[in-house]
Amino acid sequence: MDRRGLLKSFLALRDKYGDVFTVYLGCRPVVVLCGPEAVKEALVKKAEEFSGRGPIAMVDSVFQGQGITFANDHTWKTLRQFSLATLWDFGMGKRSIEERTQEEAQCLVEELQKSQEKVQEEIDQVIGKNRSPELKDRAQMPYTDAVIHEIQRFSDLLPMSIPHCVTQDTSFRGYLIPKGTEVYPLLSTVLHDPKYFEKPYDFDPNHFLDAQGSLKKSEAFIPFSSGKRVCLGEGIARMELFLFLTTILQNFSLRSSMVPASIDLTPRESGVGTVPPIYQLQFLPR
Repeated sequence: MDRRGLLKSFLALRDKYGDVFTVYLGCRPVVVLCGPEAVKEALVKKAEEFSGRGPIAMVDSVFQGQGITFANDHTWKTLRQFSLATLWDFGMGKRSIEERTQEEAQCLVEELQKSQEKVQEEIDQVIGKNRSPELKDRAQMPYTDAVIHEIQRFSDLLPMSIPHCVTQDTSFRGYLIPKGTEVYPLLSTVLHDPKYFEKPYDFDPNHFLDAQGSLKKSEAFIPFSSGKRVCLGEGIARMELFLFLTTILQNFSLRSSMVPASIDLTPRESGVGTVPPIYQLQFLPR
């Protein structure tokens, strides 16, 4: 069974057994967590107990339990502390890294075509066409920010997340999970929960806008996972997404070579990671 089939099987089991259940992958018992409440209860409220990293056969032979993503115990904690300190020294959250990202985004535009034209109304009102977007603009651009949030939710990059394991015998929702047990927090079930997203399988930026058109937070928006194993580069990624998207749309409109209704958005692969279909975009100067 491929990863897409495995994910579908997990979702079918959720309908039958609820948000927490155990399956066997071969002879290995694996605990599966579904939905925002179960995932956040484990990864946030019991962050330490669920902070272990489970094995991934396809990469274990390469990384051998090393590195910030796949290490465990003291090694992982030391690497994370060092990485956070290094990123901060490098400029994470500071003007320097924003300026580097602005330069990269502008270089991308210049390679495509050296011109600046009108952009979407919100970008035009806040940024105009005579300066580069800045991170501080995001607070005045709720619709653009909502679009970026919805892109991350809809793309569902890591549907099954990267497996965790419990670091000690853990009591969770009436179950005793033995130390070392693998745990799969299905992020896809969080990002598509109909209780939080009215149209979970449609692309709709209104999922992140309130009645006044302001950006609203959602407890179910965790594309970078949550808890102690949350993606280390979340802050940089969010900044880059905003600066790159606004810089591109400040200079170009994007158009598909196909009629939108005829485009199949089904991923080529969806399991541990989502691989999008191959497509073409036209960048039209505006």
